[in-house]
Amino acid sequence: MPQRRAITGRSQEPRARFAEELRLLRNGRGVSLRGVAEVVGWDASQFGKMEHGHTLGGPEIVEALDQYYGTGGMLLTLWELAVADPTQFREQYRRYMILEAEAISLWHYAVSAPPGLLQTAGYAREALAVGWLKGPELEQQVEARLGRRQLLDGEAPPPFRVILSEAVLRTSLRDVEAWREQLAHLAEMAERPSITLQVLPFRAGPHGLMNTAVKFLRLPNGRVVAYTENDLRGELVEENASVELLQRRYDAMRDLAMAPAQSRDFILRTLEEAPCEPSI
Repeated sequence: MPQRRAITGRSQEPRARFAEELRLLRNGRGVSLRGVAEVVGWDASQFGKMEHGHTLGGPEIVEALDQYYGTGGMLLTLWELAVADPTQFREQYRRYMILEAEAISLWHYAVSAPPGLLQTAGYAREALAVGWLKGPELEQQVEARLGRRQLLDGEAPPPFRVILSEAVLRTSLRDVEAWREQLAHLAEMAERPSITLQVLPFRAGPHGLMNTAVKFLRLPNGRVVAYTENDLRGELVEENASVELLQRRYDAMRDLAMAPAQSRDFILRTLEEAPCEPSI
């Protein structure tokens, strides 16, 4: 096969290409970062971070830049590709992320932390920092995790069932306000018609997935794959017999969980009991 010929010489990696286009557009206008900020809004440092690939920003800021540069949605398209790009995740997770983006339904069991699809920025940042990430790498991984939440948005999101061990709701963050925000977010997401959220209380006792966080994905071809994970590694499980065994354990555990309405009430009670930052 002949070697692919570079036409423009620009990066073909989505995140780098997005940053590169931002720089080219601004330089083509002959305007400074401060100049862009004065017209578009936001802080000049935010645009600098985007142009250096340290952050992707959010859709609102990208839409504003599209309008400013007159690019007719091109920047938003590049941003969407960058957010969805599996190479932004650590290598051991990339295969799963590709399949997750294709899934037509998902169901998870969370042992001690909310699933990434339901995490807030504050939760993701503190949880990832525990793994000794910091600086630009930490911010990139936070953005990558938050970008996955787009899967649950839109007009026709895939059905998502999640069971949270009570331990998820009892293991709070050090940042009190970030923790309250996470609990409120879980309660809000539990109201979505495409999401079924249940809590497995401690009183349910031992079960077949006590020490295993597991995710199931139903793919467009009808095949189901599983992904098991602990603090050190994750494993994609594609062999039918192993997936079926995990599913049987999941179904048995689901029978022990609270009903969705009770589960949401439980989360709201936990939020009411959570401490608040002391007033000054």
